[in-house]
Amino acid sequence: MGSLAWLLIPLFAAIGAALWGSWATRARKSGRTGDVTELAGYARFREAMDSGAKAGTGTDAA
Repeated sequence: MGSLAWLLIPLFAAIGAALWGSWATRARKSGRTGDVTELAGYARFREAMDSGAKAGTGTDAA
C-alpha cells in the first residue's frame, strides 16, 4: 500500500501541473493583454511627457 502512495504522488503532481499550465496559458477574454495594449499605453505615456515638455512646465529647463 505504501508503494501505491509513492506512485500516486507524482501522478497527482503531473495532473496538477497540467491543470495549472492550461489555466496559466488560457486566452483572456478581457482584451487588455498583449503587446498591442502595452504599446498603446506607452504611446499615451510618451504623448503626456512630450506635451508637458512643450508646455514648459519642467523645472530643469535651461
